[in-house]
Amino acid sequence: MRMRTRAEEYLAMRRSLGYKLHGEGRMLLDFAQRLDDAGQHTITVAAALAWACDSTSSAPQQSRRLGVVRVFARHLNAVDPASEILPNNLLVARSHRPTPYLYSSEEVAALIHAAGTITAPLLAATMQAVISLIAASGMRIGEALALDRGDVDLDGAVLTVIGKNDKTRLVPVHPTTAAMLTAYAARRDHLCPETICPGFFLTSTGHRAQQSGMQHTFAKLLVLAEIRTPPGRRRPRIHDLRHTFAVTSLIRWYQDGVDVPAHLPVLSTYLGHASPEATYWYLQAAPQLLALAAQRLEDSNREHRHLPNTDGATES
Repeated sequence: MRMRTRAEEYLAMRRSLGYKLHGEGRMLLDFAQRLDDAGQHTITVAAALAWACDSTSSAPQQSRRLGVVRVFARHLNAVDPASEILPNNLLVARSHRPTPYLYSSEEVAALIHAAGTITAPLLAATMQAVISLIAASGMRIGEALALDRGDVDLDGAVLTVIGKNDKTRLVPVHPTTAAMLTAYAARRDHLCPETICPGFFLTSTGHRAQQSGMQHTFAKLLVLAEIRTPPGRRRPRIHDLRHTFAVTSLIRWYQDGVDVPAHLPVLSTYLGHASPEATYWYLQAAPQLLALAAQRLEDSNREHRHLPNTDGATES
């Protein structure tokens, strides 16, 4: 049996159990095709390593590629003992989350203005609306584009969002954001009265807007908005608008004297994080935010040192 056929059967089995396996599936099929092209009928450690490292990807990505093959090889070994099981200590690489680009309010406005200069009217309107929504709500780009018309309650200013692992959450938005979405919906229906799908954000052909196209257009908007890539950093992304929302919210809380640890679960839920721990990552991602948190801790310690003792004296 061809290795690709075995991989397809394995993916079908895993997906029937509820696993999505989008990126992992593409990687596994690519590996299986490599073996078939080489006339190799079983998995070996050498072949897996050669495939995982035959890429311009970073070390963590190469480790992920090998991990995809490792799970498949373990499954295959149960029916084909000749299939080698890959050791766990191969290509060990610590995952590193790149520092996000944090947009200023002026840069967000410049991006929205640049989107308005796109010659295709509906694409221009869609780009402006999506950028505005993510900047104002911190939604993931995939969550925004997955919205159907029935998910957007414009009167109640609430969005029904399907996040990671198909978890649904309600995301209230500011009245100005709801007004922006109302204006977009009217323009969308005027420019594209006949639609093919229930998607809220559409392309000129009436199809749901896709991430690949949005990201490609966004890269051009960065140039028009004169937003440059910082030295030694990756190019700013549309997803960084989500990071900007989270960091800006936390900075505002610290500046307003809000009890951040007590309110963090609220922000975590709003962003669709699995736990507050995921939101705490922003403390180290933004130097300004980390400085505010450190200052809050120092102020708290200073107040504690000067609390009166039970005998009425003041601590030194």
